[in-house]
Amino acid sequence: MMRTVSDLESRTLAKVRWRLIPFLFLLYVIAYLDRVNVGYAALDMNRELGFSAAVYGFGSGIFFLSYTLLEVPSNLVLARVGARRWIARIMATWGLVSMAMVFVDTPLSFYVLRFILGAAEAGFFPGLILYLTHWFPARERARAVALFMTATAMAGVIGAPISSAILQLHGAGGLDGWQWLFIIEGLPAVLLAPVVWRRLTERPADATWLTADERDWLTRKMAKEHDQTSGVHLTLRAAASSGRLWALSALYFCIVMAFYGVSFWLPQIVQATGGMSSATVILLTAIPYVAATIGLVVIGSRSDAVAERRWHVAVPCLVGAAGFVLTVFAPQTAAASLAMLSIAAFGIWGALGPFWTMPTAFLRGTAAAGGIAIVNSVGNLGGFAGPFLIGWVRDATGSFEGGLLTLAAVLVVGAGIALSLPANPARTAASGR
Repeated sequence: MMRTVSDLESRTLAKVRWRLIPFLFLLYVIAYLDRVNVGYAALDMNRELGFSAAVYGFGSGIFFLSYTLLEVPSNLVLARVGARRWIARIMATWGLVSMAMVFVDTPLSFYVLRFILGAAEAGFFPGLILYLTHWFPARERARAVALFMTATAMAGVIGAPISSAILQLHGAGGLDGWQWLFIIEGLPAVLLAPVVWRRLTERPADATWLTADERDWLTRKMAKEHDQTSGVHLTLRAAASSGRLWALSALYFCIVMAFYGVSFWLPQIVQATGGMSSATVILLTAIPYVAATIGLVVIGSRSDAVAERRWHVAVPCLVGAAGFVLTVFAPQTAAASLAMLSIAAFGIWGALGPFWTMPTAFLRGTAAAGGIAIVNSVGNLGGFAGPFLIGWVRDATGSFEGGLLTLAAVLVVGAGIALSLPANPARTAASGR
């Protein structure tokens, strides 16, 4: 009997992974690329429009201010109207705004459009994290989240050659290459919105692509987990008063500050090591993203295998910090910088899968929608702080060294916060204790 149940479980989860993860992966590749392609565009845009490092850093980071303001209400709307409708709306809106970046011609227009883009995308990522909690048991969640979040790394691997090629369209139709970049990379979000509406299944009970026994098993399994009450916050108010929630938010702030600090500035850090063309620089930036992909998969899978989260967040944070320090003290060549930044990317991205099992292990009900959004909102303030800090330091000192060392220190703080949290929340959630 146990063998039959095991086979059913294995078969069901395999189907869910193949049905959901590749599609969500594609959506997040497009979302992440539309968010950070400004880093590729900046190689030419900053020069042509006369933007300083501080202007670029503030404009790239201001995305996260509106994103943070609207994150919680957006996720609560998603919980009310369903992922299918709300994710489709988000994608259509952000795609159109991303394409409108073609009209940037002054710092003010840059700030305004980046602010609107953040508002348009608010709720997308935490909405998908919430969606995954409806489909994957706690013990499977780190791997599922890690596979989904490889999109942020693969967006760099895939986006680098695509963006490099698009920049070659400079002058076509009277537009600069960076303008074509925003148009072409914003369009897929608009085109995929109706596909999301048709394809995304709300909950296991609605999954006609599962057999009846698979659908019943998964529905019962997820209902049992969501009914657990030990250590679980069932209301948004209770979640918001939880010290653990705010500690997780602070930890995510540290990770995200480093994450976007390097994402938005990676092309310019590499460009500063030599006189390479913009297209060549963009191609080379794919290398750290390959390391990031490996980190996500390897660390997320190991975290699930041993049902441990704290150390699988803390150690990658320390690896990321070491990568930034080595970037500063290594020879200032493109090869050395790329190697050290790859170490940093392996650690930073590797922490993400285990991290996102931690809030979902103790949040249920309304708290799952609002609590996840709170963590993501507070964390994404780091998305403003990181790029702005590096831009400000770059203008003040003429180098990236001070900014990178600050990001390293922030990751060390994050590792300390991770180790201060309760041990083995994954095991506790999986066992119902």
